[in-house]
Amino acid sequence: MTDPDGDVVIYWRPGCGFCHRLRTRLGEDGRRARWVNIWEDEDGAAFVRSVNDGNETVPTVVIAGEPHTNPDPAKVLERLSQLD
Repeated sequence: MTDPDGDVVIYWRPGCGFCHRLRTRLGEDGRRARWVNIWEDEDGAAFVRSVNDGNETVPTVVIAGEPHTNPDPAKVLERLSQLD
């Protein structure tokens, strides 16, 4: 479920405070990411469980094919700034 083009994919769910924090910190740059709501996308939820020891821990962010659980927003912004 990672993005082969190296884009940023953010797995999230409604009501998640950490997801809200990430979205807020990313601001307009967050639009450059692909957002996957794990409550609406079973494949997304399965991917999140596969990289988080069976847990649906979000946000899980895939950057250049590598998953990061609840990463520092600065790390995500850095990658988003490199995308065109």
